[in-house]
Amino acid sequence: MAGWQQVVDQAGLQAIALGTAGTLPVVMFESAAAAQGEPAVYLSTGVHGDEPAPPWGLLSWALDHISLLRSGSFLLSPCLNPVGLVANTRLNEKGHDLNRRFHMGRDPVIKAWRKFMKGRSLVFSLCLHEDYDSQGCYVYELSKQRNILCEGPMTAIEEILPRDLRRDIEGRTARRGIIRPKIVPKGFNGPEALILHQKGCPVTLTFETPSEFGLDDRVQAHRRFIEASLEHIVGIRA
Repeated sequence: MAGWQQVVDQAGLQAIALGTAGTLPVVMFESAAAAQGEPAVYLSTGVHGDEPAPPWGLLSWALDHISLLRSGSFLLSPCLNPVGLVANTRLNEKGHDLNRRFHMGRDPVIKAWRKFMKGRSLVFSLCLHEDYDSQGCYVYELSKQRNILCEGPMTAIEEILPRDLRRDIEGRTARRGIIRPKIVPKGFNGPEALILHQKGCPVTLTFETPSEFGLDDRVQAHRRFIEASLEHIVGIRA
């Protein structure tokens, strides 16, 4: 939170309180352009508390891209599950997996998140995660475009961590670490990325690093994937 306070102060971000988890605050940040309604880039981490590299990767990226956050349109969700992060557990303080509840209005944090996100126009969203049994990095891509969009970002992270080259990952067909469903599933229990895509975000990625690899490398992989995604998919070169 001290690191994020530095980002907020220097980039002129607005902090939006979504409530508390136990005694810990749950906040999101929006840039001035996003607050004015400009279509935004959405970056999210910290939904699962036992996946520590994504929150640190997003913070590292933000600290080094103050000018971009000051001028661009961004919505940042640094940690919806702070109790889980402290306790190193996947679930939140109520024993719930938040990434199966983004469709639900009765969860207090998700209810506040849905209210904050209502009516937002997004150009791109990236949800950062980790997988304890993966053999490298992989990514889910939800997009209506014919061409695969995340090849550039996946190539960029190979200098840090390898791809997961399994042909079947989590029961889904994968090709060189890329999972790209031809049909967007309906009725699935509320992952953040799926809900964002169903609500109109044209491109949504979920990036996963292997949590059994070194933490520093995983943090750098998340940071690099953010940079490369913005460059190759959104056209933002920082």
